[in-house]
Amino acid sequence: MKSLFVTGTDTGIGKTCISAGIALALKKSGVNVGVMKPFMCGMKQKTGSAVDDVTTLTNAANVIDPRELVNPFFSPIPASPYTAAKNSGTKISINHVLDSYEKLSKVHDVILVEGIGGIMTPILKKFSIIDLIKELHTNTLIVTSSKIGTVNHTVMTCKLCKDLEIPVKGLIINNFDSEGYPILELERDLNDLTDLPILCSLPHLNNFNLDDLAQMISDRLDLSSLFT
Repeated sequence: MKSLFVTGTDTGIGKTCISAGIALALKKSGVNVGVMKPFMCGMKQKTGSAVDDVTTLTNAANVIDPRELVNPFFSPIPASPYTAAKNSGTKISINHVLDSYEKLSKVHDVILVEGIGGIMTPILKKFSIIDLIKELHTNTLIVTSSKIGTVNHTVMTCKLCKDLEIPVKGLIINNFDSEGYPILELERDLNDLTDLPILCSLPHLNNFNLDDLAQMISDRLDLSSLFT
């Protein structure tokens, strides 16, 4: 079963939008894609017309999988899963998350997993997002940005992945900060400093439209290469 884990250099970096864009692009190309957001904190569950990360992903992939499989752990506390669980007295079961992933993998040809925060976001005392990636044995895509400070965050993220032998397919630069680094310079420097390919850079969008984003991703990326 083919899978891809979308992680980022920080929280609020655009992982959900890009994951949804990839999911929609795959769906439009005829791929039976499933989505998963193992951990989500700080958002209300879906009520009425409210939209959260899980809803965004499932709508993009056009799936009706049980929410408890797509999102095994939810907390309304805006914090890491580790802190949210501590503060609420909740116990996190990694085995439950892995079991949910296995169930989804049986009904989809491809699974797209979106992380929470960065790769060292803690889930348990000695278990972070990067450990979850290793447990899932999945390829990884790193989303970064053009904002000042991104070089430090990106280099650290890539170095840790390399040290722990995480298979990273490359980087996507999400240019949501139009006042950050010039994109061509940033592509050059991140490629040199990380030895990883810049898969594409996505432009700053004043009016976000998922269909447009999915088309841009499809035009700029060889999506099949992310899963090999």
